[in-house]
Amino acid sequence: MSFDKSDIIKKHQQDAKDTGSPEVQVAILSGRINHLTDHLRTHRKDFHSRRGLIMLTNRRRKLLAYLKSSDLDRYNALISKLSLRK
Repeated sequence: MSFDKSDIIKKHQQDAKDTGSPEVQVAILSGRINHLTDHLRTHRKDFHSRRGLIMLTNRRRKLLAYLKSSDLDRYNALISKLSLRK
């Protein structure tokens, strides 16, 4: 199961040319993280992919921390839209 990057960008962009806002970056990273998580459920000993997953989650965590410190309303909207925090 792969994810479609263009669909993710269309869902989370703020205007027609927005591809690099924190919301879009976090959404793309979340799609990649979900894809890698599914892969690691079947291939438990794939440690190279596990390292990549850890790097992706750290990058997403840093982007979310930036968004939280700069604009709390956008952060809360993104968290609820992606259902990241419980």
